[in-house]
Amino acid sequence: MDFPRPYLKIYENAGIDWDITIDPKPLHSLLFNSAKKAPNRTAIIFYRQEIKYAQLEACVRRVASALNEMGLRKGDRVAIMLPNCPDFVIAYYAILSLGGVVVNTNPMYVEREIEHQVNDSGSKMMVTLADLYPRVKNIRANTQLEKVFITGFTGKPETMPDDTIWLPDLYSVDRPMPPVVEVDPMEDLAVLQYTGGTTGVPKAAMLTHFNLYANSCQVMASVIKDEIKELILSVLPFFHVFGMTCCMNLAMAAGTTMILVPRFVPAEIGKIISDYKPTFFPGVPTMYFAILNSPDFKDYQDFSNVMLYNSGAGPLPLEVYYGMNKKLEGSDSLFCEGYGLSEASPVTHCNPVLFGVGKPGSIGIPYSATDAAVVDPDTGNPLPVGEVGEMVIRGPQVMKGYWNRPEETEKTLINGWLHTGDMARMDEDGYFFIVDRKKDMIIAGGYNIYPREIEEVIFEHPKVQEAMVAGIPHLYRGETVKAYIVLKQGEIATEEEIIGFCKERLAPYKVPKMVDFREDLPKSAVGKLLRRKLVEEEKKKLEQSSK
Repeated sequence: MDFPRPYLKIYENAGIDWDITIDPKPLHSLLFNSAKKAPNRTAIIFYRQEIKYAQLEACVRRVASALNEMGLRKGDRVAIMLPNCPDFVIAYYAILSLGGVVVNTNPMYVEREIEHQVNDSGSKMMVTLADLYPRVKNIRANTQLEKVFITGFTGKPETMPDDTIWLPDLYSVDRPMPPVVEVDPMEDLAVLQYTGGTTGVPKAAMLTHFNLYANSCQVMASVIKDEIKELILSVLPFFHVFGMTCCMNLAMAAGTTMILVPRFVPAEIGKIISDYKPTFFPGVPTMYFAILNSPDFKDYQDFSNVMLYNSGAGPLPLEVYYGMNKKLEGSDSLFCEGYGLSEASPVTHCNPVLFGVGKPGSIGIPYSATDAAVVDPDTGNPLPVGEVGEMVIRGPQVMKGYWNRPEETEKTLINGWLHTGDMARMDEDGYFFIVDRKKDMIIAGGYNIYPREIEEVIFEHPKVQEAMVAGIPHLYRGETVKAYIVLKQGEIATEEEIIGFCKERLAPYKVPKMVDFREDLPKSAVGKLLRRKLVEEEKKKLEQSSK
C-alpha cells in the first residue's frame, strides 16, 4: 500500500531513528536483565515499603518454582485479578518465565464476567485478593480452575478460604531454581488482553512476548530523556494494557523505580507528587480532570515536580489539555496526549514533545518502527492528507490475533495492517487527529455526526464538568443526538441552556435534541467513559415503552 509518511521528517529533523531494530526477546527478560545490572536498585515503592531488584527477582523465581511444581506448563493460562501491588508484578513475571500466559482480569468484575473470562481463556489457575475470593468461589465450580492463589494488604487471614493457597507463602522460603523454559518471542503468547467490552462482547487480543517487548522498547525510545523514566507514578491499573506497558514493563525495561498505587484517590496522588516527585505520570483524562478540579488537590500545587504527564486510553478534552498546560506554565514539565489500543500492546502514537512539538487535539505521530495511515473504510485505499477515514496501523506491537475468534481476526488484521475502527485524519506534518470511533458515529437523517466534536463544544460551557454524546434510536431520523452531562459542583443548568449554547457553535443537524443531567457517567475501571452503556440503557427504555 502506497501511503504518505510525513511523520518521518520529524524523526529525521530531530536526529532520531524511526526505523529502530528490536531483537526478539522474552518479555520477562526485561526484569531479569535489570536485576542483573543493578540488583540493589529500588524496583518498587508500595506504601513506603521498598523492594530492590534482587529481592523482586528472587520472589519471581521462587513463585515460578512453586507454580512449576503445581503443574503450570508452557501455554497454560493464569488469570491475575489484582489491583496494583507487588504481588501482581511477582505473579506476572513468574507466569511468563514458565511460558505461561497471563490473563489480565479486572478486579471490579462481578461473578458473571469472571466466569466468562476464565472459561473463554481456559484459565487453569488464578491469583486474586482474599477480599475478592467470594466472587470466585461462587463460580469456581463452573470453571476449569485447578488452583486459586490469594493475597492481601493486611496479612494472611487466620482462616484461609477452602481450597486456596496464600501466594506470599510461595516466595517467603527458598526453593529450587525453576526450569528454564524456551520461549519463541515471535510466536508464543505472553498475555491475553481482553478489550473490556467497550465495543461489544469482550474478546482477547493475543499479545506475544515480542509484541509487548517491542512496545516497551518503543516507549523507551520515545522517552528520549533517561531522567524522565527514573520514577514512574503507577496508578494506571496493570490489568489494563496502558498501565501494564507504560508503567510496569517500561520500569522493568529501564531498570528504574515505580510507585505502585492500587487506586486513584486525588488526595493520595497529590501527596505522592509532593513527597516523592515522580518523574513520569501516565494517566487517563479523568485523572487529569481531577487534578484540575478536585478540591482534594487544593493543598498540593507543586505539579511541576513531574517532568512528563502522558494522557491516553481515551479522548482528551481540549479543556483538560489547555488546563494542564496552564497549570504547568513557567516550568519545564510537559503534558502530552498519546494513543493506543489493546490490539497494539497498546501504544502506537504520541505527541513528540521531547523532540518536536505537541499539537492540541492530536494524538501525535506514530512511534518508532510504527506506520499509520488513513484509509477509505469501504475500499481500504489510502486517503489524501487531511481527509477523514479509518486509521490503520502496522508495527511489531500489533497483536497476533483474537483468541479463538478467527473471523474477528480476519476482519481486523488485513494484509499486515491493524484496522482500528477509529475515524481519523492526518495533517501535512504527519500528526493524527481522532475524529471518533467508527462504531460511535451517529447517522441522523443521512448525516454522519461524530460525538466527539459535539462533546468538545459542550466542554466549553463553563458549568460542565463531564459530557458524553450518543446516538439514540429515532423513528424518523434513524438516530438522534442526546447529550449526557455532569455539572460542576454547585452549578445549575437547563436543557434549553445547553442546546442554545450548542446552536451557536454547531450546524443544526449536530445540535443535541435532548439533554440528560446526571450525577456521574459510566466509566471503565481505568476511568474511560463508556458510551456503550448509555446506548444500551436507551435501547432498554425503548423496548419497555413499546411493550
